[in-house]
Amino acid sequence: MPPYLRLGAVPRKRHLAHHHEPGFQGEGIYYEEVITVEGFSRAYSIVYHLRPPTRVTKVEAAGSAIVETVPQEVLRHHHIKTKNVPRIGDPITGRVPMLANPDVVIARCRPATDQAELFRNADADEVVFVHQGRGTLQSMFGPLPFREFDYIVVPRCTTYRLDFDPDRPADLLVIESKGTLGFPPRYLNPDGQLKLGAPYYERDLHGPREAKPYDHDQPVGVLIKDGSRLSRYTLASHPFDVVGWDGMVYPYTFNADDFEPITGLVHQPPPIHQTFEAPGFVICTFAPRMLDTHPEAIKVPYAHSNVQADEVLYYVRGKFGSRRGVEESSFTLHPRGIPHGPHPGTIVASRDMKRTDELAVMVDTHQPLLLTKQALELDDPSYPLSWTS
Repeated sequence: MPPYLRLGAVPRKRHLAHHHEPGFQGEGIYYEEVITVEGFSRAYSIVYHLRPPTRVTKVEAAGSAIVETVPQEVLRHHHIKTKNVPRIGDPITGRVPMLANPDVVIARCRPATDQAELFRNADADEVVFVHQGRGTLQSMFGPLPFREFDYIVVPRCTTYRLDFDPDRPADLLVIESKGTLGFPPRYLNPDGQLKLGAPYYERDLHGPREAKPYDHDQPVGVLIKDGSRLSRYTLASHPFDVVGWDGMVYPYTFNADDFEPITGLVHQPPPIHQTFEAPGFVICTFAPRMLDTHPEAIKVPYAHSNVQADEVLYYVRGKFGSRRGVEESSFTLHPRGIPHGPHPGTIVASRDMKRTDELAVMVDTHQPLLLTKQALELDDPSYPLSWTS
């Protein structure tokens, strides 16, 4: 979880009356809401609303968001080209799932319009990687600015809206985690602080900067997703009416260019790039870095078999030294059971290189990943043969 934050007005102790006058319906208090993770056993935040957050005037079905995976008859590598996926929908409805298993869904989103209504994912933590665009995530925790190459981490059950600046169209990678997303335990000392030597630091994590309550006592709709089911709740007043809060559950950003790569004499294994961890998968950042310094080092990854993991790479920027023909916004999926490694010619081409400018996001999963119907339509069937020439 990110570090403890406190913004706006909160009472001296939790669960005490937070007084103000005249108050909603003359009660003279702000209304406490406790947001917890994994029951009441892990991190939490406590927020204070102008009005009770429980007032609902209408509940209705809003359709479904079914992820249609397609069984594969053969085990093989995949190259999914998503650079020119058509712009559709908004930052929520425009999400196109590409890969999925019971622990994670990986989607692309190139929205055509602004977000139409507030959204709440009741079933998953979300990581929205901003490939292009900048703007502000609006939530009850206060405005959270974001920029290109930010990971926006949104805890489950956070009601939010993504507002993008109009000067640059948004282009997003969206990862939904069924389990609680956090930092690798090996990066943390026993006191919960990021260790000296970890590839990022608390100063690199950016939460909301101010409590900014919306005082709107008028109905507002919220689209809620739990699993594949969509529901629309009409609340009696705006849910962003929070005057203050504190805790360790809130949306935050981390920029991929703030990742501090670990390098060595020879090629280091992928876990050095790990950024986040959740039950069933990890997220890694392949950031620009110095290459191996031993005079005889092979500077591209050695061939390897992921015997208990499927490996997905999403290519963001720069030239990826071990791959030919892979373009920006491509996915590669290298599943368990068959080796993969550098393409022919890339070892020789890397000999005189001192550093790499590549930026990529990797997702390694414990359970096999399935492609969706949309992903198969963008897949290069010749990719498994690309190591032969």
